[in-house]
Amino acid sequence: MTVRDEAAPPEAYRPSARRIERERYRRARTRRSFAIAAVSTAVTAFALYELIVSSPGWQRTRETFFSAHYARLAFPKVMEGLWLNLRLLAVCGAVVLVAGLLMAMLRTLRGPVFFPVRALATAYVDFFRGLPLIICILISVFGIPALRLSGVTNDPVLLGGFALCLTYTAYVAEVFRAGIESVHPSQRAAARSLGLSGARTMRYVVLPQAVRRVVPALLNDLVSLQKDTGLVSIGGAVDAVYAAQIIASRSFNYTPYVVSGLIFVAITVPMTRFTDWVAARMNRRQSQGGVV
Repeated sequence: MTVRDEAAPPEAYRPSARRIERERYRRARTRRSFAIAAVSTAVTAFALYELIVSSPGWQRTRETFFSAHYARLAFPKVMEGLWLNLRLLAVCGAVVLVAGLLMAMLRTLRGPVFFPVRALATAYVDFFRGLPLIICILISVFGIPALRLSGVTNDPVLLGGFALCLTYTAYVAEVFRAGIESVHPSQRAAARSLGLSGARTMRYVVLPQAVRRVVPALLNDLVSLQKDTGLVSIGGAVDAVYAAQIIASRSFNYTPYVVSGLIFVAITVPMTRFTDWVAARMNRRQSQGGVV
């Protein structure tokens, strides 16, 4: 027998002429779409600019809301107040996630013996989802100290954060409950058939799937919480909004409010884009048959 020569390396892949033409067409269509989008955006921006600048009250509006002098004056103070908003977001966000998950689990308890617990949890969620947040903060900041209870703080930051936790726990509880109920009952049945208890089934089977499914909705609630931390200023807490209000009340110029709003937008937009990215990633995994 003759010894076979060493196998030659496989020939490199060469796309067909039709494939090359298809890819060339796609690139051309992408460039055309990008050019059209850029031109339409520029035309729209120019039209809006001309509409605003040519309005009769633009000069006065620019001096009152877009003053560079008052923007430089307000920026350091607003940034100092923003540190309070960020701390509230971190603490309240952690409390809301834990309390919301606990409330959702209480609402999904099964069996007639747990009916009082389910009823109380449902009443809590319905009440605080319907109560406006600003009213909840006003009641907490001004109503709780009026009771003069021993050992109860009158710090507007703590009381405002307490009101934020009360309201957002109700919203997050509904998000978690939707995720828990979206898990197919066969998952529970399979876990119980393997000998897992109800608690272990919830911990190891239901909750991992439920939490993954509601991550985008939870991130949206955290974005809303980040914005609503500015409402604690109505109780006297010096956050970014109240710092802007102090400067505006002295100068009768509202540029500090614009500075405060733009800072909140600068924080919120990356969080929103991250939420969109997570949602799109989960949708792609679901469409490909991956774990959701």
